Amino acid sequence: MEISEILDKNIIDTNLDAATKEEAIEHIVAALKANDYISDEKAFAKDIYAREKEGKTGIGNYIAIPHGRSSVVDKVGVAIFINKQEIPWESIDEHGVKVIVLFAVGDSNEGAEQHLKLLALFAKKLGNESVVENLLEAGTADDVIASFTQ
Repeated sequence: MEISEILDKNIIDTNLDAATKEEAIEHIVAALKANDYISDEKAFAKDIYAREKEGKTGIGNYIAIPHGRSSVVDKVGVAIFINKQEIPWESIDEHGVKVIVLFAVGDSNEGAEQHLKLLALFAKKLGNESVVENLLEAGTADDVIASFTQ
């Protein structure tokens, strides 16, 4: 699986204006529903929050990778939303978050396998300083895609 195969401009937004983590997740989940990635917003959000309780999803450098393995996922997707300002988020570096990379995967064994592949794929890219800098400065969905595929 390549990053270019999984990125969808319909679930990338560089102009999110959320004040809280909850507001950001609500917007992202709505976008996933509107683009047929999930069948139930409330159930998917519940699964995301269950995972959030297990540990920090803020990986540092103003980036969070919340995720939900859920039975309401109809197709695997990665939503990428960039918030206009830093929002409070539990993070390993004690900073808030501006870039949210949310994985939507099913809760089956195949979903677990896809989940691990996506985490590995994106973790490698998000460990690269130039990718992070480009994401933080991205103004369009095309800029976001270019950040990951450079």
